[in-house]
Amino acid sequence: MGRISYFEASARARVAALADTGSFTEFCPPVQRRTSPHLAQLDAPVAFDDGVVVGSATVDGRPVLIAAQEGKFNGGAVGEVHGAKIRGLLERAAREKPAAVLLLVDSGGVRLHEANAGLIAISEIMRALMAAQAVGVPVFALIGGSCGAFGGMGIVTRLCDEVIMSEEGRLGLSGPEVIETVKGVGEFDSRDRSLVWRVTGGKLRRALGEATRLVDDDAAAFRSAAVAALTNHRSAPGDLASLKAAQTALTERRAAHPDTRDGLEVWRAMGLPQPEAVPMLASDTFNQQLAQLATEA
Repeated sequence: MGRISYFEASARARVAALADTGSFTEFCPPVQRRTSPHLAQLDAPVAFDDGVVVGSATVDGRPVLIAAQEGKFNGGAVGEVHGAKIRGLLERAAREKPAAVLLLVDSGGVRLHEANAGLIAISEIMRALMAAQAVGVPVFALIGGSCGAFGGMGIVTRLCDEVIMSEEGRLGLSGPEVIETVKGVGEFDSRDRSLVWRVTGGKLRRALGEATRLVDDDAAAFRSAAVAALTNHRSAPGDLASLKAAQTALTERRAAHPDTRDGLEVWRAMGLPQPEAVPMLASDTFNQQLAQLATEA
């Protein structure tokens, strides 16, 4: 099989590429037609899976639960049914205790069509995610789709034990278009794609420690990273002491970069060789440079 672009693949193609062949069983499949009642009331297009695929599988022989958002439907945005499927998957994880939950995040946030229901769904997802972690089930976020991980799903992503990203993936709270709309193009030009990726893209998030693994835009590379995480993963802060330590680290990071507005400035301040060339580096080379900096520190 040739290379499959994770960025261009559909949610179902990503699941098929990550799971062991023939191992995926879908919950609430399209044949059940669990569509959003809110979209129907507005005469808006609906999807029979409401834009998210959930189910069980094995990855490298280990049992996992998987949720994959479809960025091509409503920008992967979360509504009532969409969110309930992810929440239900996480609640199932707390009961069944699989090796991990894989969240294939590709979302611009909450649907404006069903904002209140979507906001409630995000809070329920966060509660269920932390409940799964509390009983020892790690949750991994995989980000490399066209919508990235923004809004409520950006927050959900930062709760995960591992965040696996490609350079093409993006992670943040407010998306570039939202910032430009509220604050003006002088604050953030969303049409400057190079700037967008330098500020929200995978390389900056990996450099700042918000992404734990950086991979190429290749479904096989995401699978290999998921397998590695299943073997040896970072744990999200699980008690008050570790939460305080994480907060201290964020405070120190802010102090280290008080006026930076661009990833280029962060890479330069970190001491990466030829920071201007970072956007063109292969992920392996970039990872090696970060590892070298950590060794020197």
